[in-house]
Amino acid sequence: MEKPESSFPARVTAVLSFLFILISSIVMCLGTIPDLQVEDSEGNHVEHPTLDNIETACIIWFTIEYVLRLMSSPNKLHFALSFMNIIDVLAILPFYVSLILTHLGTRMMELTNVQQAVQALRIMRIARIFKLARHSSGLQTLTYALKSSFKELGLLLMYLAVGIFVFSALGYTMEQSHPETLFKSIPQSFWWAIITMTTVGYGDIYPKTTLGKLNAATSFLCGVIAIALPIHPIINNFVKYYNKQRVLETATKHELELMELHSSGGDLRGFKSEAHRSEEVKMRSHLKASHSDTFIPVLSKEKHHRTRLQSCK
Repeated sequence: MEKPESSFPARVTAVLSFLFILISSIVMCLGTIPDLQVEDSEGNHVEHPTLDNIETACIIWFTIEYVLRLMSSPNKLHFALSFMNIIDVLAILPFYVSLILTHLGTRMMELTNVQQAVQALRIMRIARIFKLARHSSGLQTLTYALKSSFKELGLLLMYLAVGIFVFSALGYTMEQSHPETLFKSIPQSFWWAIITMTTVGYGDIYPKTTLGKLNAATSFLCGVIAIALPIHPIINNFVKYYNKQRVLETATKHELELMELHSSGGDLRGFKSEAHRSEEVKMRSHLKASHSDTFIPVLSKEKHHRTRLQSCK
């Protein structure tokens, strides 16, 4: 349930979970298309019953998966407070809450309030897309890289915050002389400074005076520099965690191959005679020939039957 690379049933479970997440996300998007909606008895547009049934099937799978993982967890409190497991609960809980509100809430509150509450809870279904991080090593690596780059991200936000405040105040002051100015206040100018420094430039707010245009040119040049400065450390952290993840995956793969080899060929580590030692040497040479990048020795009882990878790429 937790490690897809541990066995074939674990890989099947991970693939099924990935497919249910994908189907649930697609159903959520299709349910918002007006042509695929139907009218209920009150004339309101609701999701198609077929899409609703698919949604129910996905929720049943998510619930079973969460309950099984919770039952097999040795530390229930640590499991429940884990970030990814909180995401799982947020992906499941809105369905049951909306179901309770639909069948029981109409007796306690008005129908309009119930529909608004159900609609707000349905928005929380977008949390399911974060469940993909459980089955994607790339998303996990990105999460670890961002987590280790909080200092660089904080510097980036500080640079942008200072620049937004300075250039929005300058833009408001320089544009006041123009009769058709779009800079009505400094807080309203914050939006212009954000989209300018990040080089988005929607064009809904723009300067009309010469000084205002010079201020805008300076602001987006400073924005490019401020964004580019912390990027290199963040990329280095991502590369470091990505290479580390690849090494761990390769090590796990070879550990599993070694376990399968021992389970199929018997325990070759307890022999003391010369004949058995020659067999052991042959086995080592076979392993070295079959795995050019990895040499896995077969250790004796004196080392407590523990195996160790000498090297892996």
